[in-house]
Amino acid sequence: MKWKSSGIDRRLQGLLSETFGVTPLFAQLLVNRGITSSEDARVFLFGDISSCHDPMLMKDMDKAVERIKKAVEKKEKILIYGDYDVDGVTSVALLADIFKEMGAEFETFIPNRIDDGYGLNIQAVSVALEDNVKLIVTVDCGINSCEEVKFAAERGIDVIITDHHEERISDKPNACAIVDPHQKDCKYPFKHLAGVGVAYKLARALMKGREDIADRHLDLVAMGTIADVMPLVGENRILAKSGLKSLRGTGKHGIKALMEVAGVDQENITCRQIGFALGPRINAMGRIGSAGIALDLLMSSDRQGAWELACRLDSENKNRQGIQKDILKHALDKIKTEVDLKEENIIVLADEAWHPGIVGIVASKITEEFSRPAILIALDGDEGKGSGRSVAGFDLLEAVGGAGRHLVGFGGHKQACGIRIKSENIDLFRKDLNTSFKLDAQDSDMSEPELKVDLRIPLSHIGLKLVNELKMLMPYGPGNEEPVFSTGGISVKSVPRNIGASGFKFLAACGSQTCEAITFRKSQVTRPVRGDVIDLAYAPSVNRWAGIETIQLNIKDLRIVN
Repeated sequence: MKWKSSGIDRRLQGLLSETFGVTPLFAQLLVNRGITSSEDARVFLFGDISSCHDPMLMKDMDKAVERIKKAVEKKEKILIYGDYDVDGVTSVALLADIFKEMGAEFETFIPNRIDDGYGLNIQAVSVALEDNVKLIVTVDCGINSCEEVKFAAERGIDVIITDHHEERISDKPNACAIVDPHQKDCKYPFKHLAGVGVAYKLARALMKGREDIADRHLDLVAMGTIADVMPLVGENRILAKSGLKSLRGTGKHGIKALMEVAGVDQENITCRQIGFALGPRINAMGRIGSAGIALDLLMSSDRQGAWELACRLDSENKNRQGIQKDILKHALDKIKTEVDLKEENIIVLADEAWHPGIVGIVASKITEEFSRPAILIALDGDEGKGSGRSVAGFDLLEAVGGAGRHLVGFGGHKQACGIRIKSENIDLFRKDLNTSFKLDAQDSDMSEPELKVDLRIPLSHIGLKLVNELKMLMPYGPGNEEPVFSTGGISVKSVPRNIGASGFKFLAACGSQTCEAITFRKSQVTRPVRGDVIDLAYAPSVNRWAGIETIQLNIKDLRIVN
């Protein structure tokens, strides 16, 4: 693993340290996170909802608000049309509650991943027409749905699109309003909101003067934003931070029940628990079941009913895990026999036995294992549905678009994409993708993962004061990763001892300082022996046991130097 260290900016470090009364070390961590002024630092450390931009700065927000209020006044039926992942489901739940507050007549719809596919579809619009729907409001989808919006408009149904995906085609849907900060002519300052973030902005605009009603759903905003792996910078950091606080005190029966079955301590919930405990249980319904059940859970007003729904999500997630394990094993076997890793920098695999709702997760595992983009395709007859994941610094959607002539359809963003492809075109698609990768990446070597190290410091600098100070950087996530330090000349003072199924720990000493070093990724970290001298990359934390607090070094990587 390559260690990449950040530079030191003494001037800015000193300014921030003096202005906010923090240590120079902590000030440098702010600099490493793109903080270039005292005002940037103030918003990063202390920003709240009042620090966010006015929703009305977003293109077409005024049109969307006007059309929705008109529908409410005229008692027109509205359809909230979402997506089947956590971002989409939380968006629908949020907007549904706002519409209920407004007295709107509305229905909700979340497509089935297998039967309906992603995004707005003509069949669903036809059903809406039969139900006398006059206005469709999309959340977390729709920015590229030109044909579907045209179909609706020709039959007297207006469409408002709220989305956060990038425009993939030159033409825009002929909707009565398109609310998406990624539009080229949208001047909204922050471009990286999740779908639920855009829905929340619409909710605040609709609740002008009563924004606290929209703010009741910051718990949903945090769940959707974090689960969709959006960068936790700018407004997203504020929304996630405020939303985590809201989650710790939420009274929503569905969320409370979900946390209980997932074993999440509500009072101490973190981004990691949303990403690895709550999110997967909601997503499991969208992958192998009906995401409508997850929506029912989030909207539940009945404690017992919420518990039963949460247990069902938990059961489906266990089923998903079993399917995922089988596909991953099969995919790894196929890589050994079908992929030339020296020539193919993008892994493309296909099989008829794979579940289309699971291949995206497995693609993520393959990407993590081989440090290169991966696309897995579930075949069904002469056509396949695929899902891809990328590595940092490589725009997978752009690469897929470059090979788009081989596809039936595609969409997504830089780090993840979905495709539809004829089976006969897979080899051509694979070849074109790898050609574009070589042209774009040139001499870049993605075969070795990179670890970003914030600072190289003596072990003596690591203490309870620093670790407590680091809490001001939370919540951690993309764009604001947990700080990583490195220290050289550390002695391994004890025999590394196995912990759990996949970890080990040992005593690490340097000078007069001794700490416990621990990892749960023993297959990815070199195991030292007692007496070794090592370079250690780690994230410090506090371990509490029997009322005693000690420093623990969570190992990111190590190098044996003796």
